[in-house]
Amino acid sequence: MIRIENLSFSYEDKQVLKDINFSIKEKEKVVLLGINGSGKSTLLKILNGLIFPDRGSYYFKDELITEKRLKDKEFARKFRKSNVLLFQSPDSMIFNPTVYDEIAFGLRQLSQDGIDEKVRFWADKLGIYRYLDRSPFELSGGEKQKVCLASILVLEPELLLLDEPTANLDPRTTGWFIDFLSELDTTVITTTHNLSLAPELGERGIVLSEDHTVIYDGDINSFIDNIDLLKKANLVHTHYHRHGKLKHKHYHTHDF
Repeated sequence: MIRIENLSFSYEDKQVLKDINFSIKEKEKVVLLGINGSGKSTLLKILNGLIFPDRGSYYFKDELITEKRLKDKEFARKFRKSNVLLFQSPDSMIFNPTVYDEIAFGLRQLSQDGIDEKVRFWADKLGIYRYLDRSPFELSGGEKQKVCLASILVLEPELLLLDEPTANLDPRTTGWFIDFLSELDTTVITTTHNLSLAPELGERGIVLSEDHTVIYDGDINSFIDNIDLLKKANLVHTHYHRHGKLKHKHYHTHDF
């Protein structure tokens, strides 16, 4: 479904991605790991066709994705329906007066049929049906995230891109989200720097280093068990702590 070849990207004179190569098959669930600033969000934006690489190629379903290609309205319409991105902050996505309008927006833009039925189905599926007539701005962070998720799942996409989707969720909603994600029969790429959550979000991990290259692509648990790779990715830290009267310092992979 996805093929990335020798892809690089810079913001002005700052390189954010360097010589990235990987392929992702249909229905895979992949975790994109790396510290903040490693290029995870930028890579998702490229996969979603919001920005374009300086060098290299990105193929989606064997189509080379370029700015020129997405100016073709018919192709862009199909691409936007099948390839969707959930931003980290729901406030950056919400702008409609009601939850119903928020979920229906993409369907209306793409002139889809059966809008009311689809909106109500996904609102019920995500437990936000009772909020359909409410303003999304009045909801909690977790509820807003569900509204945003409904607004892209209602398009029935083939590729779901999730940028730190649990960053603003409480533990209960995070648990719900992990269970919900496991039931989706679609290709999913999820970014995170949370090692404790990573194995719950997918079996395969692609890891970006501080120098914006891919340093690992494989089984996520094997990566987490490799302290040398974790140190190379700067995904472990050291601090002093106590065991009774003993105070010592060693590497930790948990998240604060």
